[in-house]
Amino acid sequence: MEVPVGFVAKLWIFLSFLPFFASLLLLGLLKGLIICPVAFTIIAVGNSALVIGLWPAHVIWTYYCVAKSKRLGWILKILVLLSLPVLLILWPVVAIAGSILGGIGYGFFAPLIATFEAVGERVTDKWKHCFLDGCWSTLEDSCTIVRDFMDFCFHSYFSYMDELSEEVHEDEKPMEIKLSMLPSGFLVAVLAVPVDVPLITAIALWKSPYMLFRGWKRLLEDLVGREGPFLETVCVPFAGLAIFLWPLAVIGAALAAFFSSFFLGLYGGVVVIQEGSLQMGLAYIVAVVSLFDEYCNDLLYLREGSCFPRPRYRKNKNDTNEIERGQSIDRNGSHSLNLVSEGSRTLKRAIQQYTPMQVWDWLFKSCEVNGKVLLHEGLINVEDVQECILKGNCKKLGIKLPALSILQCLIKSSKSDSSGLVLSEQMELNPTNFPRDRLFDWFLAPLLTMKEQIKGLKLEENEEVFLKKLVMVCKNDRPEEWDDSGFPSDDKVRVAQLQAVIRRLQGIVGSMARLPTFRRRFKNLVKVLYVEAIQMGLSLGGSSKSGFGGKFLNGRRNDEEGSIRSSTRERDGDMV
Repeated sequence: MEVPVGFVAKLWIFLSFLPFFASLLLLGLLKGLIICPVAFTIIAVGNSALVIGLWPAHVIWTYYCVAKSKRLGWILKILVLLSLPVLLILWPVVAIAGSILGGIGYGFFAPLIATFEAVGERVTDKWKHCFLDGCWSTLEDSCTIVRDFMDFCFHSYFSYMDELSEEVHEDEKPMEIKLSMLPSGFLVAVLAVPVDVPLITAIALWKSPYMLFRGWKRLLEDLVGREGPFLETVCVPFAGLAIFLWPLAVIGAALAAFFSSFFLGLYGGVVVIQEGSLQMGLAYIVAVVSLFDEYCNDLLYLREGSCFPRPRYRKNKNDTNEIERGQSIDRNGSHSLNLVSEGSRTLKRAIQQYTPMQVWDWLFKSCEVNGKVLLHEGLINVEDVQECILKGNCKKLGIKLPALSILQCLIKSSKSDSSGLVLSEQMELNPTNFPRDRLFDWFLAPLLTMKEQIKGLKLEENEEVFLKKLVMVCKNDRPEEWDDSGFPSDDKVRVAQLQAVIRRLQGIVGSMARLPTFRRRFKNLVKVLYVEAIQMGLSLGGSSKSGFGGKFLNGRRNDEEGSIRSSTRERDGDMV
């Protein structure tokens, strides 16, 4: 659509938009009021029941794993055991309160936003979708939220605790703190809360009007001028919705600053123990206010830096330089984004920003393709698939298969001229378009480092072929494991480097596997592989050569295939 030119044209577009927006808003509010009680009941009751029902098991297993852990020194272990009652009592309170607030917010706003999405240009029969969209889907997604929370309580939490209680290497030193620094750390934590909480809260409240009016100014410019993300007609209602809801976002930001200020202040005690200095902890109390103020200035495109003093609170000069360099990069990045945003928001829109869901989609699609190939090659057998579905033991499939997919991506990226990761011919992740999500930052940085390591190894084609087998078959703990594998290279150093990359990849995937969304989507993937295994057994006539037992080729096979096919069509919302 052409952008209106002139004050009269823009004013006419704005006035003609108001009745359209008001009708959508009223309809969305009505749907929200109807759906909210049901969605709230599902989320609040479901999550609260999980928290209360599993709380005794969480308490017992947490104490057992902390007491058994050899990763913690005796002083730190005793301190953790003494402080656990507070954390374990707060856990159900915070979880239930969060479920109540989340259920109300999601149950009300999801139908409201879906009403505006129903007027998209790609949507046919807009009248029907305006009334129906966001009703049943909100209830389904509410059930998905409870299911993801259940995966976290049943799987992720116990997985973290099991890792804490695992045996450590002989050369690994346990985490310990000096007993003499505990009084100093406690003193700094006590002093920091009454100092940092009021100051950080005051800064947030002082800059809330800036955030409110700057946000309204930007949204009105996008709405009237039809620039940036609101260039298309379909996006205009979202501008009105954003204008209407922007004060809630400002209030939420101020509340978030208030609650986070307690944790920022208490972290001063950690600084004392890390640096072994009371003076560094006192310096942190002052410096954290300056850091928060500078973060707010960068976020609101205000002047760089802060008017508050920032004393050095780290003894290690290298760490301090890294922090200062990171802050300088953030300021430069914010400044460049400011120029792009202020000068031409349509230019910023031209840079495609990938979302976490798109990266998840690529990963699981790649795992599906590789899984089918490995089934045909015999590197995955039907027992692995069956054990994952029936017993929930997915250690081989859940760790090695995604690690293989990511390894192939790293090898492909190392051969390209890309500064990031080449996921496919149509999708490339680089520092300018990767998801702006802290979680993905944790995973992306080590992957880029491993890409450079693989690039330095200059793998040959036959080595790449063998890597696929070695990732799935070997534990990759010692170079000797590859002696009889047929790997082309006899260089022990080269083999050890490749094994280190594989182990690190498996560690990254292990961290990903603790995310509830990962577990839910991987279960759907395993069902697809199960159907593929059944089809292979049918085509091969159930011979023992195929590796599929006769129990998968009995009379119930067609019923199982049909039920699993129907279940794989439901992607559970694919939320991140």
